[in-house]
Formats: sequence, structure tokens, C-alpha cells
Amino acid sequence: MGKKALILFSFSLLFLAPSLAMSDCADFTRMTSWAALGSRSMIFFAGNLPIASVNLQNCTVDSSSNIRVMKRYVCDSDSVIVDGQQCAIMTLNLI
Repeated sequence: MGKKALILFSFSLLFLAPSLAMSDCADFTRMTSWAALGSRSMIFFAGNLPIASVNLQNCTVDSSSNIRVMKRYVCDSDSVIVDGQQCAIMTLNLI
């Protein structure tokens, strides 16, 4: 029984590890501003330097939107608040 569990654990780790390694995360503690990049994308800045670009799943964003980041360290599948609505992050790419 123990050998089967070890083999199952090894295979599950093998399939899970690439998805963990491919997800990007960004430290937003130094974020000062953002800009819309189309209706579902935005870029976050620290001063004049870009930190990350984000694509949202179920929300639209424009230059007049009110954006609130809920965590200091943000990764794929986290969410942000856009105009009072919680929006899932589909992809986050470090710049």
C-alpha cells in the first residue's frame, strides 16, 4: 500500500510542478499607478517603471476605473477589485 501511495504522489508531483513553475507573481508593495491596455488588460507601475501586465477574466477596465489590489504579492488566479467588483486575474506577466 505504501509503495503505491509513493508512486501516485510522485506522478501527481510531476504533473503539478510545471504549472507551479509557470505561474508568475509580482510584488505590488511599490506599485504607484496603473494604465488600461484595452478592455480587459492593464499594466501596473512603480514610479515610471512597469511591474507587470494583467489580463482579467470577467471584467472590463478603462482609464476611469477604480482599481484596488487586495494583496501585496499577487499571482495568476488571484483577483483585483475593479469599480467595486471582484475580478479574477487570468494571466500576470512580469515586465
